[in-house]
Amino acid sequence: MVVDILLQYEFMRNALFAAILASIACGIIGAYVVVKRIVFIGGGIAHASFGGIGMGYYLGFNPVLGILPFGIASALGIGWITKRSSLPEDSAIGILWASGMAIGIVFLNLTPGYAPNLMTYLFGNILTVPVFDVILMLILDVVIVSVVYIFYKEFLAISFDEEMTTVMGVPAEKLYYLLLCMIALTVMVLVRVVGIILIIALLTIPAALSRQMTSDFKRMMILSVLFGAIFSTGGLGISYLYDIPSGATIILVMSVFYFAYSLVKGKISNLLS
Repeated sequence: MVVDILLQYEFMRNALFAAILASIACGIIGAYVVVKRIVFIGGGIAHASFGGIGMGYYLGFNPVLGILPFGIASALGIGWITKRSSLPEDSAIGILWASGMAIGIVFLNLTPGYAPNLMTYLFGNILTVPVFDVILMLILDVVIVSVVYIFYKEFLAISFDEEMTTVMGVPAEKLYYLLLCMIALTVMVLVRVVGIILIIALLTIPAALSRQMTSDFKRMMILSVLFGAIFSTGGLGISYLYDIPSGATIILVMSVFYFAYSLVKGKISNLLS
């Protein structure tokens, strides 16, 4: 019944494709984010990218495309500051986070008239994703999967022990910058699904849940993609049936399942101990 509803209209088909494509990106990159414990770096890149959305409105092109230069610049900026500067990592994230948001607000203020669909970029609205954005998400997914396939072992090494990777002669710092750029591309994929504000949850929850279930990294990635797809399509169906915000619904579905699983797992562990 729900599947028939999802496939009945073009906008629902676009939303379903977007949910699956977003799940691939967030599942793969989210696994690295969780294992390397750079969740808030991901959040910083996402929020700093709001400057690109404002720039897109100001210059009159698709705001999603504006995320790329701001996302890449903020990713490289955070990476450079944390590696080469004495400024603490959390301070660097906070400065770039706030600066990107501020730039976006200034651009929006300078844009004549009203900025349409602004809330969809802040909080997401998967039901309004056009065909162009679905194609863009597909291209970005291909890039992300290709880069991760090529540098899988290297990314895995710097995620668990960056210092040892450097000692072994691997260019860990450059790979770290590349991984941050992959996070920026993932932000582009996810922004229309859950919005800038909620991206950090979609990057984190499926990967964190899968990590509780397995210690094998490849299996963790696969589970993360599957969880993302299940929760996204489930949240999409619920948001359509009850006419509630899609991005928030997807995150709530993920959160409820995560806490329920953690609670059940905790009780089982207590019984067995």
